[in-house]
Amino acid sequence: MTSLILHVGAGTYPKNLERAKQIQKKLKEICEKGYRFLKTHTAVETVVEIVRWLEDWPETNAGTGAMLQSDGAARLSASLMDGHLMRFSAIINVERIKNPILLAQLLQKEEDRILASEGANLFTQKKGVKFFDPRTKESLERWQRLLKSKTREKYGTVGVCALDRKGHLAAATSTGGKGLERAGRVSDSALPAGNFANSYAAISATGLGEDIVEESLASTLVMRATDLKNLSESFCETFRKAKQRNRRFAAIGLDKKGNTFWNQTTEILYYAFQDPFNSGIFHL
Repeated sequence: MTSLILHVGAGTYPKNLERAKQIQKKLKEICEKGYRFLKTHTAVETVVEIVRWLEDWPETNAGTGAMLQSDGAARLSASLMDGHLMRFSAIINVERIKNPILLAQLLQKEEDRILASEGANLFTQKKGVKFFDPRTKESLERWQRLLKSKTREKYGTVGVCALDRKGHLAAATSTGGKGLERAGRVSDSALPAGNFANSYAAISATGLGEDIVEESLASTLVMRATDLKNLSESFCETFRKAKQRNRRFAAIGLDKKGNTFWNQTTEILYYAFQDPFNSGIFHL
């Protein structure tokens, strides 16, 4: 049994329905391509590869075209968790690179597996990764527009969970942050609160990072599911409490049997999933 679920963020109802349809179409293509990849690769390899594709898609808030912090810099963060090994690695607020998820993957083999800011930049240089400016004309224009209006746009973090042929689970998440935040602000996407997996379940979260951290969303969903032996019940209980506290976030997940799950307190969640029996793509 192999199973795959991915998301490109959560937020409010889209004003541009045509753009929403284009995102759905692309998401479906990536999900189908990713599922074919999963059939011949491990869960870890699959989540890294699909997140890399999503980072290269300027419509997402990860990698190229990601949101910029208040000073106009693109500081990218990503994390990877191998559920079989219970190993977490993350890169936080790294600058001038194309694919932060690839650095998170490299860190899986290191003794120090979570690096931030200058340390992350030095690690990038040590590994010989070429410098790349992920800012685009559109992302710079959006930053300038938001600076004037002092508002933020809903723009999607990306994440993937996979179950491979050996029954191993993995999760990966990548983001540019929430946009216009104070320089150096740390996203949940590079923390176990936003990305977590073990041998029973895998979770990737999206939404308001501070809310995700305060609920320790991804790790809570996984550990509650492990105790209950039921990821569905874990989602129901966790999101019931989150709604009572007016949290603004969403999550996708898989259990060790390949069942897919998702829930949100936001108006929409862009996600797609596929297993041997079912597939779907939604923004609800």
